[in-house]
Amino acid sequence: LKLTRSLLGALALSTALIAASPSLAAGKLTVSLSQDPGSWDPIDTFLVAWATVATNIFDGLTYRGPDLKLVPGLAESWQVSEDGKTITFKLRQNVKFHDGEPFDANAVKFTFDRLLGEEGAKGPQKSNYAAIEKVEVVDASTVDFILKSPDPVLLTKLAGYGAMIVPPNYIKEKGEDYFNTHPVGTGAFKFISYEPKIGVKLEANPDYWGGAPKISELDYKFITEPATAVAELQAGRVDIVVPPIIPISMVPTIKGDSRLELMSVPGPTVDALRFNTRDGITADVRVRKAIIMAVDRKTIVEAILGGQASEIVSFQSALSLGYDPDLKGLPFDPEGAKKLLAEAGVKPGAALQIDIRGNDATMNEVAQAVSSYLQAVGLNPTIKPYELNVLLNDIIPQGKTGAMFQQKWGGWTFDYDNTAYSMYHSGEKWNPYENDAELDKLLESQRPMTDAAEREKVLRQIASYVNDKALELPLYNSNAIYGANKRVKNFTPAPDNRIKLNEVSVD
Repeated sequence: LKLTRSLLGALALSTALIAASPSLAAGKLTVSLSQDPGSWDPIDTFLVAWATVATNIFDGLTYRGPDLKLVPGLAESWQVSEDGKTITFKLRQNVKFHDGEPFDANAVKFTFDRLLGEEGAKGPQKSNYAAIEKVEVVDASTVDFILKSPDPVLLTKLAGYGAMIVPPNYIKEKGEDYFNTHPVGTGAFKFISYEPKIGVKLEANPDYWGGAPKISELDYKFITEPATAVAELQAGRVDIVVPPIIPISMVPTIKGDSRLELMSVPGPTVDALRFNTRDGITADVRVRKAIIMAVDRKTIVEAILGGQASEIVSFQSALSLGYDPDLKGLPFDPEGAKKLLAEAGVKPGAALQIDIRGNDATMNEVAQAVSSYLQAVGLNPTIKPYELNVLLNDIIPQGKTGAMFQQKWGGWTFDYDNTAYSMYHSGEKWNPYENDAELDKLLESQRPMTDAAEREKVLRQIASYVNDKALELPLYNSNAIYGANKRVKNFTPAPDNRIKLNEVSVD
């Protein structure tokens, strides 16, 4: 079967191109982010905060917007071979990087040679594109992706993170370290400056292939405290507050301000408290199951999250390919939990550390509730908040967590593979404790499958396997909650926080 993707969905883009003018509308938009990504190189991150900013700096060959539909990006069209192992991309012409360097087939090849080479091996993205054997230049506006095996999610992966196209000459001349703090892409906004822990400033790219942005300046402020972010929104010093920083407790504050608008959309983000399966009492599966049974997650969702989330059984949302509505989690059963703990030889008062993100006010409340439930079955939990980047870069990947640790995951491809492979495959950054050959085999087996129904069966099998091993306490799938000043026009909140702001204007 030969699958052809041409200019489907690109009519709106071509209209914008015709209408594009080098003149820019005045206006500055300020966005609050809860985290400084710490680096700007596409191959060096898996952070949603990076994607929130970088979606405006970089482009991929494909693009997926808030409506979750995949459309052409820097590739105008593509063809997939009958065996699924070659994808031919026709590239947009007359596109330039922000430094004036032309975008062409050589830039695409350089991007993926770099991603799949030594430089990419330093970051967390390489394994996500492991199906690509090589990229071959056909001519200046055509490239072939030669795959080791078919990857049914690859076209979506090309819309984000490591697949963002980067400028070869700029990186060769300036060096990797400089590019990491002075990014250059083909996107709607150009990088101006970056101040660690403070913010990043962008300006409009009047020559953007999708049409000149409707604002001239785009500033991001890194505000880690939820109360401060909401106060800045109320004071008019911030125009948009991006998830996940707005706690449920502050929703009424935003709703009650006539100048502001609350936007809540179902998204892929899930929260869990994962287990240290290597050390201490949680190395015993009976203890992990007891902890899950001790916590009334339904009450947590209803009482603390106020309708802005739903309970989960596996570490994915109902929007994810691989979600199984019939999968049964362990029930809330405190007495059963006590019996399992006793069976495992855990003595009353056994200590248990729960590591969480210090700036996540909602999780702080949830963790307090979890702690109370665990106390009720005889455990002695303590909650340890970490600065976000420390937890994500130093504690979890290095296997230095307590018995339980918070994992928040965007699942931006809306496909369980994106989450499960990163969380459970041996050697992955977010899997510091497990080394399970059987689970690895399952995870690897579904990646080349082109039959969606068969692949979904394996993904559900993976969810069931993880459920049986009790690798985490699944908590909830939360809505993406945005706060915005009503002076912001034509803003569409994205379920996965990847907000492209070239069409937004301000009064």
